[in-house]
Amino acid sequence: MKKKSPLMVFIFFIVLSTCYGQKTVIENNTIDAKATAETKALFSNLKNLAGKAVLFGQQDALMYGVGWKGEYDKSDVKLVTGAHPALFGWDLEAIAKDDTDENLNENAQKLKGYCLQAYKIGGINTLSWHVQNFVTGKNFYDTTKCVSSILPGGAKHTAFTKALDQVALLIKSLKTDKGTSIPVIFRPFHENTGNWFWWGKPFCSTEEYKALWQFTVQYLRDKKQLHNIIYAYSPDRTSGNFENYMERYPGDNLVDVLGFDNYYEFKDLNDEKSIDLAVKSIGQICNYAISKNKIAALTETGQEKIVQPKWFTTVFNKIMNDTEAYKISYLMVWRNAHTGHFYAPYPGHPSENDFKEFYNNPKTLFLKDLGDIYGTINPLISSN
Repeated sequence: MKKKSPLMVFIFFIVLSTCYGQKTVIENNTIDAKATAETKALFSNLKNLAGKAVLFGQQDALMYGVGWKGEYDKSDVKLVTGAHPALFGWDLEAIAKDDTDENLNENAQKLKGYCLQAYKIGGINTLSWHVQNFVTGKNFYDTTKCVSSILPGGAKHTAFTKALDQVALLIKSLKTDKGTSIPVIFRPFHENTGNWFWWGKPFCSTEEYKALWQFTVQYLRDKKQLHNIIYAYSPDRTSGNFENYMERYPGDNLVDVLGFDNYYEFKDLNDEKSIDLAVKSIGQICNYAISKNKIAALTETGQEKIVQPKWFTTVFNKIMNDTEAYKISYLMVWRNAHTGHFYAPYPGHPSENDFKEFYNNPKTLFLKDLGDIYGTINPLISSN
């Protein structure tokens, strides 16, 4: 069983909503002046983790794993450790694309079900969007220039807003039985410094990318009046070049979470130079995020098929032993699809024991460690 450190006590006590009989008021540090109480609390609780512990997440963890699919309350991570990830990643591709209304609705209901399940068991939902190319109708890997066409005044702007309407409909539908909106971390147009998505650096100008981000946030927040969204910016690796990271940064008034995706620099434990560059990048992001009262995260990472069984403890220790990088609030690995494509161990895999060691580290937080992550913070506790 995972032992609770003083930090775990801190996490459990964040549910306290009174301070000497007075109800605590949460300062709103999100980019949404109308953010819901639960959204403000989630943001604050994540931000206050900096330097204390790191949440672990995985993409599609409840949907399927190696050798199984669609079994309730199951994940490969839970099969190995006895606990689900704390954060669950999902993708919006299937709910907002050219398809029949019947298929879009079916896909949306399925995704909604998993988001609700994750929330009900106490987890956090984060949404990415592998969105189709609106110019060609092909998928996100079609790098035909698209961004200029979907901005206001562009030939495909209406198609883009229609897709955003589908995203908004899904996010708006995420409510508790009492009608409370469930917070989500939305991470659109990710890995934008790469050359594999149509919103990547070679295929749109800096100004176009920033305009796309600005329009998306303002459309969802202001036009659609969605106030349960935390917005995460996540380019691909920048190899310690913080200027490259910030080149397309939309601005402090449009971003809540500063993250980045990095597989390449963590893919080989023997390549210490690459790992050091990755850790340096994390530290740079942490420093900036904390200076702006925001959250820092490693939004996607992992080693496909975990060919080096000590990957988790080695990478995590590298991050946590760095005087700046250890301030990230969460990290997420990609999905477990099958034996040829997985990023977390499954029962019987050679990395299983190392992952259990990673799980038992008091600096890692899984679902069992969270308490009420959406609860009001008691400032006397959060300041400890």
